[in-house]
Amino acid sequence: MSAPDTTSSSTFMTGDGDGYERQMGRFSARLAPRFIEFSGISTGERVLDVGCGTGSLALALAGNRAFKRIDGVDFSSIYVEFAKRRGSDPRLQFQVADACALPFDDATFDHTVSLLMLAFVPQADAAVREMRRVTKPGGTVAAAMWDARGGLTFARMFWDTAAMLDPQAAERRARAHSRPMTRPGDLTRSWNAAGLCNVVEDSLTIRMEFSSFADYWAPMEGKDGPFAEYVGSLDSGHREALREAVRAAYVGGDPDGPRSFAATCWAARGTVPR
Repeated sequence: MSAPDTTSSSTFMTGDGDGYERQMGRFSARLAPRFIEFSGISTGERVLDVGCGTGSLALALAGNRAFKRIDGVDFSSIYVEFAKRRGSDPRLQFQVADACALPFDDATFDHTVSLLMLAFVPQADAAVREMRRVTKPGGTVAAAMWDARGGLTFARMFWDTAAMLDPQAAERRARAHSRPMTRPGDLTRSWNAAGLCNVVEDSLTIRMEFSSFADYWAPMEGKDGPFAEYVGSLDSGHREALREAVRAAYVGGDPDGPRSFAATCWAARGTVPR
């Protein structure tokens, strides 16, 4: 398991590609087409996906035959290897790389995009500058990140419940709600500071469906992300108390079963000046 390191370019704990798919990848795949539509990219030969994770956005981009090559980079070798196994399209190329030091020459890509990654980069503004650097003049730089404080119901349910039981969870909740690029205007400020023009910020909303509480909870005891990181720090008694308290929040007075929660992200796009 790869633990988060605040001195590195990623604070996201990674351990299992399948586990990430159960937690977030399935919802990234649902968000990706909405995000691509928002970004407005439809032409150009080469596109870069920064923080590609297990490959959901890159695979969605591959649905456009106009793109001759789609490069995906991620800080996690575990996720890169998982992404490589997901498809045989020769246009898809994945490699391990640091978002703050992209291994590409200036103006390599027609467009550069990033989905649900920037909040986990301690120097997020540096990553945005790198995205601009490797994008050709006239190309689009676009990204999206969950509205952790005001728009991510499944996460608020977890952290609000945990914070009632544990002061340390309250501190983790505060960090989750104040990560870079998760608040209104964060992306616009960073895009403008990076020298991008024609900057547009908006919100995008999808639904997150769970078949049962077990479906919701299983990734929380996995190896990926801040929820599992926190649950893994608890002893068995505190973990069971948290699970039962979150179960009560999930069922909400109805029998256990399917639930659908709104999930909203902030998204921004901008153009590299000619």
